[in-house]
Amino acid sequence: MKEKEATRINKFLSEMGYCSRRAADKLIDQGRVTINGKVPEMGTKITLDDEVRVDGELISEPQEKPVYIAFNKPIGIVCTTDTRVEKDNIIDFINYPSRIFPIGRLDKPSEGLILLTNDGDIVNKILRARNKHQKEYIVTVDRPITKAFLEKMANGVPILDRVTRKCEIEQIDKFQFRIILTQGLNRQIRRMCEYLGYNVTALKRIRIMNIQLDVPVGKWRYLSEKELSEINEMISDSTKTHHK
Repeated sequence: MKEKEATRINKFLSEMGYCSRRAADKLIDQGRVTINGKVPEMGTKITLDDEVRVDGELISEPQEKPVYIAFNKPIGIVCTTDTRVEKDNIIDFINYPSRIFPIGRLDKPSEGLILLTNDGDIVNKILRARNKHQKEYIVTVDRPITKAFLEKMANGVPILDRVTRKCEIEQIDKFQFRIILTQGLNRQIRRMCEYLGYNVTALKRIRIMNIQLDVPVGKWRYLSEKELSEINEMISDSTKTHHK
């Protein structure tokens, strides 16, 4: 095969719908991926002539059509595809008949909307933070909400060596607020609240981009063609340059 047809192993696993590129890098680092029987280095390129296996399982062209699922994750379920380590994982809970994986994360103590798919390309585009895709949450805290708290949350809070991006926030009642984020830092809302002296007692994600949470806890549904079309329109510039 020609050199230009070679693909990085993490990109290959993503395009095959096996997992995201980031998850692929972890598998490679853990020595769970082989190319022609040998454990590759990070960034190794392959062609269609190479035999790729993960945990000894041959990775081949997916026969199924792309799957896109909206799931209402219960509290206590972990957003991982590593079913060997985590017994309360999202994959076993849903028990879908073919391989799917979550787009992004939702903490174990949190509940609400998470999307799952076997389409690695859409995952990479949605996860690009610079695209500023909205995620909406309902949050309950342990102290009465003040005007100062709302203003600070909206204008940015220093966590994880950076200041969070400005966001929309609206008080619902004494202890509850609605917040719309356009970035996905680790445990972002909980860390923001903790910095301001509040503890989150309940957190539910009710929207991702154009997808609303509309199924009971623990249930899932397929995305509609209209929803998929809207998502593809939103991420159409995901591979383009930063300037707008």
